[in-house]
Amino acid sequence: MKEKDISKFLSLVLRHQPQALGIELDPQGWTPVDELLRKMQHRGMAVDLDQLKQVVANNDKQRFAFNADCSQIRASQGHSVAVDLGLTPVEPPEYLYHGTAEANVETILREGLRKQSRQHVHLSVDETTAIKVGQRHGKPVVLRVASGRMHRDGNAFYLSENKVWLTEAVPAQYLEGQRD
Repeated sequence: MKEKDISKFLSLVLRHQPQALGIELDPQGWTPVDELLRKMQHRGMAVDLDQLKQVVANNDKQRFAFNADCSQIRASQGHSVAVDLGLTPVEPPEYLYHGTAEANVETILREGLRKQSRQHVHLSVDETTAIKVGQRHGKPVVLRVASGRMHRDGNAFYLSENKVWLTEAVPAQYLEGQRD
C-alpha cells in the first residue's frame, strides 16, 4: 500500500470510525499497534510495523503518534469520536488563523466558528497553513482570530501534539475579517 493510502485509512479509523476496522480506542484515543496491524492485514492491507512507523514519521501534518514504546498509536487531533487527549489549556499567540472556503465566509463571520462534527475548532499559527486547509474546501480564504483577546476573556485554547491550535468555538466577535 502507498503511504498516502495508509495515512487516509488511519485517519478514518483513528479519528472517526474505529468500528470500520473492528478496533476500539481507549478513552485517550489509543489502540494497540499489533491489533491494528493484524486487523489491517486480515482485510488485505499488507502493512507491517516498519511501514506504519514510516507513515507516522513522514506524515506532513504529524496526524498520528505512537506512545513511548510504539505499542500503541492514536490520532493527534481531529477526532469526531469522543476521546480525551489529555491536553492542558495554554496561552495562545495574539492571533491565530482559520482557513476555509470562500462560500463559508459570510456564515462564519455572522455565526462564528463551530466545531461541527469534531471535538474542537482547528486553528493555525500562520496564514500559509490556513490557506492549505482552506484549499481543501474550495477557493481559500483566511480568517484572523483574535485568540489573545479571546483567551483573556476566558476561552480555553489547547495545542495538540502536532501543533494544531484547538478551541471549543470562536464567537464571531473574535473574527477580524477575511484575508485572501
